[in-house]
Amino acid sequence: MTEIVLVCSKDGCFRACTAKGHAGFAAKGKDIVCASETTILRTALDVLEKTDTLTVKAEAPSRGQLAFMVEEGEPLNRDRLICVADFIRCGVKALSDEYPDNISMREIIEE
Repeated sequence: MTEIVLVCSKDGCFRACTAKGHAGFAAKGKDIVCASETTILRTALDVLEKTDTLTVKAEAPSRGQLAFMVEEGEPLNRDRLICVADFIRCGVKALSDEYPDNISMREIIEE
């Protein structure tokens, strides 16, 4: 199972995301759940990294692990950070609703 943790501020802005594990739905290279979750998370990361006024730190230390966080950002990016959090939340929730044995997500709200 892949376990995803989404961290947001109390106003809904993205702060960080971690993903660990393997979906285990099918064999390596044929796992549609793994491919879907990877697409959601890498797209969110790509959007953040292409935002000039944000500083993003990302790491994928091994297969089945991805972590990324916003270190700094302009207040003007609030809408983008909320949108990225919503994108991850909605996409992963849709997957976990359909494949509850393969992916789970927990959200942490920072004070």
